[in-house]
This record gives sequence, structure tokens and C-alpha cells, in this order.
Amino acid sequence: MTHWLITALEIMSALFIFVIGLITLWVLITFVADITQTRQAIRRNYPVIGRFRYLFEKLGTFFRQYFFAMDREELPFNRAQRSWIYRAAKNLNNTVAFGSTRDNRIPGSVLFINTPYPTLDENAVPALPVIIGRDCRTPYLAPSFFNISGMSYGALSQPAVQALSRGAAKAGIWMNTGEGGLTPWHLESGCDLVFQIGTAKYGVRDEDGELDDGKLTEIAAHEQLRMFEIKLSQGAKPGKGGILPASKVTEEIAAIRGIRPGSASISPNRHPDIANDDDLLKMLLHVRKVTGKPTGFKTVIGHGHWLDELFTRIIEKGESSAPDFITLDGAEGGTGAAPMPLMDAVGLPLREALPLLVDKLEQYGLRERIRVIASGKLINPSDVAWALCAGADFIVTARGFMFTLGCIQALQCNRNTCPTGITTHDPKLQKGLDPELKSERVASYVRNLCYEVGMIAHACGLKSPREFSRHHARIVLDDGTSMPMSELFSADKATP
Repeated sequence: MTHWLITALEIMSALFIFVIGLITLWVLITFVADITQTRQAIRRNYPVIGRFRYLFEKLGTFFRQYFFAMDREELPFNRAQRSWIYRAAKNLNNTVAFGSTRDNRIPGSVLFINTPYPTLDENAVPALPVIIGRDCRTPYLAPSFFNISGMSYGALSQPAVQALSRGAAKAGIWMNTGEGGLTPWHLESGCDLVFQIGTAKYGVRDEDGELDDGKLTEIAAHEQLRMFEIKLSQGAKPGKGGILPASKVTEEIAAIRGIRPGSASISPNRHPDIANDDDLLKMLLHVRKVTGKPTGFKTVIGHGHWLDELFTRIIEKGESSAPDFITLDGAEGGTGAAPMPLMDAVGLPLREALPLLVDKLEQYGLRERIRVIASGKLINPSDVAWALCAGADFIVTARGFMFTLGCIQALQCNRNTCPTGITTHDPKLQKGLDPELKSERVASYVRNLCYEVGMIAHACGLKSPREFSRHHARIVLDDGTSMPMSELFSADKATP
């Protein structure tokens, strides 16, 4: 026994000396490499030690997120927002104790106006379905006011798309395909789908990148394909097309999109064949005629003058030329990859743009003709209730549903290294995402969110969330007082 113990100690000692030797050798080699290179001043001036700066930079996000940040401090989504979704998706108790951590004195905060006599549970009614494209050959009676926004297969992994598709079917909501084309993973559950036509027209393009009516007809033949959305722009990158890194363009994804595998997939910054309002209305009419299904567009608003021009042209041409819906994204919208200047500083935020759009539609008598779909960081019940108050018919979110799949906001969507398997095509990382389990969480998130939006409505004395109006919310001003939303935003002010 003593012999084996001595032998073991000798081996461990030898290993220790060997490891120390390797570390010493690495330090020497690194020292020489750092002090002789000229690309990075920190490494040249502080050889070896300077390298730890980059390690600490990577670890900084982790430590801020889990140890140092308060519940309401982080961006783009804070811990309180994420925690609500995680718990809702898992059907856990979502009550809180001791008081809110939200500061209601911050300008722009929304306060809902409660009544002394809230609606009793037995008098409450579910939100009614709303028809989109009433004059189409195949209109869509949309059952839910809360749905899944556009996320492409390619940007998302296969198990992520499967989980969202199955969850949408279970919850009775629609799922937007994003601009990456239609895949078997979208279709397998039978959920309602909205097909997005991006600027590169993936999935419905010919060899020259032009719209292919044959492919459009083929996709429209799927009964579960309910609507078509022409994407002009999105909040995170207005004025720039989609970006899919080459590492994500597999043979399968390339075949679905109609592009070359292994090359970065970068869409044009706008539709080459849509250069003005007439072109846009012509495209909308063409897609609606070919497919027979409701057709609208997605955009970010920069100012109200464009809406005046577009709606004036619609009135001149007749209401039949109007889109069946407008999906409005705010400047706070997200994506897997976008230039920082566009993400940070271009476009109107949804809090300003949504009331503006609704008021312009009212002003031109188009409010009943065109449905409004709001998008942009609307992930919690109070966010959704605000959008309904502002005039939205429907609300969609992408990142909210990513949290239900297990997203930890690692901010690696563009690197193919997503640690939760949502935005990566690395099989080793994808295996951690169980589509069936996550689909249940998708459905639970929808049910709990809609329930709590209804709870806010009942506190305001309403029977259904569909009854929300601007009279039911107040907006906090710079001095800490609040003003009714109906006074702050009104049709006669819709002139930015």
C-alpha cells in the first residue's frame, strides 16, 4: 500500500512539474509573440498580461448579467422582463412580493387607468378573432392578437423552428416564416403561417432574383399559409437587407433560399423593383392576385410625410389598392446581425410610430380597411396592453419567443455559437434544444401572456382586451406627472 502511495505521489509530482513547465514555456512564447507584434498596443506594451483584457471583456457580459446588474438595468432586455417570460413559459407562479422594482416616475412609463368596479371573471369574454383581407379570395380570420414575428430558418436552427411551429399550433397563433423561405419545419405542425417576402425574395425567386409567380403559387397552395408579408425594412436595420453569415449557409438552407451554399447571404437594402409608392402598391396587388390571400408589408417609419403620400395615393387608386395589413416595427427591433449605427440611431421607436400610424389611417379613412400589426420589444403583458391601447390590431414578437426557447441573451446570434442551440447550426449545440419540450413552453407563454393582458383589461373595467383604447392608459411626462394617452396622441397631432 505504501509503495502504491509513493508511486502515485511521484507521478503527481512529475505531472505538476510538467504542467508548470508547459505554462512557463507558453508564457515565454507568448511574451516574445506579444512584444514583437505591432497590431495591438495593449499586448505590445503589456505582454502576456494584456491578453487577459480580452478574456475579461468576454466574461464581463456574464458577470453583469448574473451578479452585478439590478433587475431593471440591462439592455436590450432586463432581468425582470426575461424572468417573467421564463416563468410564464414554464407555468410557474408569476406573482411578486414586497413591491414593484419598476420606477413609474420615468418619462414614457405607461400607467393603466383602473376602475373602482373591475370586470368580474364570470363577465369576462375572450378576445374575438379579427378578419384580415376581407376582400381577398381567401381572407384570414386571425384567432389571436399575439403571434410570432418573422425569424428565418438559417438565422434560427432547425429545432428552434420546429419548437416555434409546434408551439404556435398548440396555442392557436400564427408564425411568420421570416425572409428565409418556407421549410418542412414550418409546415410539419400545421400551424397558421405568414410568408415573408424579403428584398432577396428567398424561396420565391428565379435565377435572376426576380419574383417567380410559379413558386409563389406553389407556396400559396398550402392551406395553412394564411398571409403574405412584403418586407420593406425592419427596426434593427432600416435601409439594409438581411445578413446571414457564410457559416450558416448550409446546402439545405441554400436550396430553400435559392442561393449558393457556403457564401454569406446578404439581401439588397431594398426591393430593386419597388422604388416608390406606386411600385409598392403594384407589388401588393400582384401578390394578392397570384395567391388570393391577404397581403401587406412590414416597415419602419421615419416620419409621417411618407404615410401622407402613400395613403393619398391609395385614396386616388381606390381602397382595393390598399395593403390588407401593415406590420410596423419600431427602431428598437432586434435581429441576429446588423450594423450598430442603424440599430442604434435610425427610425422612430414604436412608442411614437404606432400612434402616428393609427392616427394617419383614421385621418384618411383607412382604419377599417388596413389592419395594424405592432412589433418591437413587446414581450410582456403591459407592453402588449399598451400596443392595444395605442390602436394595434395584433402584436408580434420574435425575441419574446426566443426567451421561451431558452435564450439567455448571450448576444452571439451572429456567430453560430449560440450556447442554447437557437441560432446555431452546430449539431453539438443544437442537441440541447428539445423541440417538443420547448413547444409546450411556447404555448404556455402565449396563454399566460394573453391571460394577464386580459387581467389588465378587467382592472380597467373592460370585458376583453379588444376593448382597449387610449382612454385606458396614461403616459408619464418629464416632470413625473402623467397625461392621458388619448390627449398625448390624437389624430390632429399626427403630422411629424
